[in-house]
Amino acid sequence: MEAKGFRKAGHSPSLLSAFLYFDVSFMIWVLCGALSLYITKDFGLSDTQKATMVAIPILGGSVFRIPMGILADRIGCKKAGLAGMGLTLIPLLWGWLGGTSLQQIHIIGFMLGFAGASFAVSLSLASRWYPPQYQGLAMGIAGAGNSGTALATFFGPQIAQAYGWHNVFGLAMIPLILVMIVYAILVKDAPNAPAPKPLKNYLSVFKHADTWWFSMFYAITFGGFVGFANYASIFFYDVYGDNAHPGGLTKIQVGYLVTITVIAGSFFRPLGGWIADRIGGMRLLVILYSVISVCAFAIATMPSSFLVMLLYTSVMMACLGMGNGSVFQIIPQRFSSEIGVITGIVGAAGGLGGYLLPKYILGPLKQSTGSQVTGFLVVGSIVLLTTLIFYAVTRSWRKTWAKAESGVNF
Repeated sequence: MEAKGFRKAGHSPSLLSAFLYFDVSFMIWVLCGALSLYITKDFGLSDTQKATMVAIPILGGSVFRIPMGILADRIGCKKAGLAGMGLTLIPLLWGWLGGTSLQQIHIIGFMLGFAGASFAVSLSLASRWYPPQYQGLAMGIAGAGNSGTALATFFGPQIAQAYGWHNVFGLAMIPLILVMIVYAILVKDAPNAPAPKPLKNYLSVFKHADTWWFSMFYAITFGGFVGFANYASIFFYDVYGDNAHPGGLTKIQVGYLVTITVIAGSFFRPLGGWIADRIGGMRLLVILYSVISVCAFAIATMPSSFLVMLLYTSVMMACLGMGNGSVFQIIPQRFSSEIGVITGIVGAAGGLGGYLLPKYILGPLKQSTGSQVTGFLVVGSIVLLTTLIFYAVTRSWRKTWAKAESGVNF
């Protein structure tokens, strides 16, 4: 009965399209990370340069998410999504036919941020079609499009090995164009979408402290997910690859490991939203942040078995994915009339977290210490501190806007 109620509550073709748009866009957004072992070999990069290369697309996504969120509110999610996919074709074409210098790779990577900005549109599209009691599940289904990362990490290295990494960019245009066609046919903008407002009205959400709190908490969950997803190939190959140990993992085998960890994070996102609908997103997030912190400290032990490491990273990514769904179970209840722009702002913060993780923590600490250990000790400590802050902030929320009589389980 509940599944039937969910189907009747919204618009399934639009929800499917939101998922497909996010899925193919996320696949494209993380291509530099998925192909990092091949691109870095061509340019002979240091540890810090490698981390910078995989971090730049995340920064691009962070920058473009706010304007895409505003665009979704002003012209509708359908037009905004088609515009975003059209812009994404530009860096793919450049990466296919160009990308012959590190500077070009950085520019291409930044422009891949158009794909990362899909988040602000696809989640707005899903949210507007569904009532409060189904927000966690609807946003989780649309957000499960970050499973596109698994497509990139699984197929990207194999295609790069056979045909060269440039051709991966060219081939990625095919599924993007197909999704554009599906999106144009199936998507309908929700009838309850708010009327366009002056730009200053959208930006007024910056005045609310809750905007900044949500941004911080999402920077941990989504930032951790996308940052590690992009850095994972470098991490696994550095620790367990055949460059470090005779008989170690090949680049393609590393791609399989990264795919498993990414799948854990992607497909647990809807589960996180579903559980949050039932026990409350705030209660669930305290548990998830705690487990993420423990996993980061466990990874820092650097077990000799890559299978044990795979377990640690997969559990961490699963909790990060569930955390993403949980955060966006709460947000629409606080900012229902500004969901497009708030999704863009919070999503931008998540992307910024994903940029900072490899660029300023994992990469530089690996280069300065010669080991991945310190980076994950720092990550574990940051998440532990965030857990305590989150608990304190949500106590205040329960006294102000997160009221039980709203019918939503916080």
